[in-house]
Amino acid sequence: MFKHLGRDLPSSIVVFLVALPLCLGIALASGAAPIAGVIAGIIGGILVAPISGSHVGVSGPAAGLAVIVYDGIQEVGFEAFLLAIVIGGLAQLVLGIARAGVVGKYFPGSVIQGMLAAIGIIIFIKQIPHGLGYAGAEGTTKADKVFDVLLLLGDNMAYAAPTAITVTAVCLGILMLWETKFMTAQAFTKVLSGSLIAVLAGVVVHLLTLGGDAALTAKQLVDVPTGHASNGIDPSTWGSLLTFPDFSAIGNSTIWILGATIAVVASLETLLCVEATDKLDPEKRITPTNRELLAQGVGNTVSGLIGGLPITQVIVRSSANIQTGNATKMSAILHGAWLMVFFLLTPTLLTYIPLGSLAAVLFVVGYKLAKPATFKRIYESGMKHFIPFVVTILAIVFIDLLKGLGIGLVVALLCNKLMSDKSE
Repeated sequence: MFKHLGRDLPSSIVVFLVALPLCLGIALASGAAPIAGVIAGIIGGILVAPISGSHVGVSGPAAGLAVIVYDGIQEVGFEAFLLAIVIGGLAQLVLGIARAGVVGKYFPGSVIQGMLAAIGIIIFIKQIPHGLGYAGAEGTTKADKVFDVLLLLGDNMAYAAPTAITVTAVCLGILMLWETKFMTAQAFTKVLSGSLIAVLAGVVVHLLTLGGDAALTAKQLVDVPTGHASNGIDPSTWGSLLTFPDFSAIGNSTIWILGATIAVVASLETLLCVEATDKLDPEKRITPTNRELLAQGVGNTVSGLIGGLPITQVIVRSSANIQTGNATKMSAILHGAWLMVFFLLTPTLLTYIPLGSLAAVLFVVGYKLAKPATFKRIYESGMKHFIPFVVTILAIVFIDLLKGLGIGLVVALLCNKLMSDKSE
């Protein structure tokens, strides 16, 4: 792996710059502390990547799990939810040992696409309070009742902060600019991601208003522990940065249901990402899916044990890795090391990031998961695919993710049978 360090080192820095705002943003969408997203990103690099058989895949906290995490934390509390992550990770280990890596090829694509679109809709809607600068409103809603946020829109507007709105608008503008053909054709955009530039722009707006009446409040900024870096790095203080599972909740059936949900959704999302990244890999290397499930299982087990979010292989980080010309998995490993070094040495820098910047990043993430082009493509593929796609979205948004997946799967099977019978 060290043989190609000349290619892997620059790629690792780019992936780190892409991953940092996403780790923070997904933690925000999940209703967890920002440090939980950073921990998951670190583990995805320094632990999952060495075990994985993928040369280009990069793992970390994923938007596809944000709804499960938010709902689970609201229902059982963060410490108990960490136990569910551990259970989910152990379940993934079992799936890997049982050679279940092929299951993704048999799960209806329309249902998976519907799940991702529903998650995108939920993420988008739930970032409205943060985008307006009134984060308190989101804490009164649940992930399976996202339209409560819209019902509280009047309160959000009444307590909206002009500076927070400015931050969100500026960051959204930058992110939209970065998506244009002109910008994607520029070489520097492969190094400086739109999410990174948007976050930096938000920091600039915050600094320009600091000390004035329009200054952002502490609740409108990222909050991470910083004491461990105040007097230099002391390894004896690192334990205070970690949160441990509440093992007394082991008898709670809800914990086991959450664990099973994490295992299923995280595995499906990882397998989908593996399929996509293998196609993007210039050398067309094939990732062993059973080994990937084992790697993800180890990562999620450890992440749950020390206070991190659930982990999957993630297409955004992986594609950035490929686009910058990485050669081996060393780039993914190093990106985790950069995350750890940055957090241990300069955590205070994170506290200058407005939540509005992260909300803007998540608006774009949510849009990409549920963009109109996806609806159009699946509609044009036929009702056999479009009906379960729409049903899955509605069921997840209005009920919950696990039941929504089950309903979507049943509808997909019924549609497949009815359409097949009709064609005969």
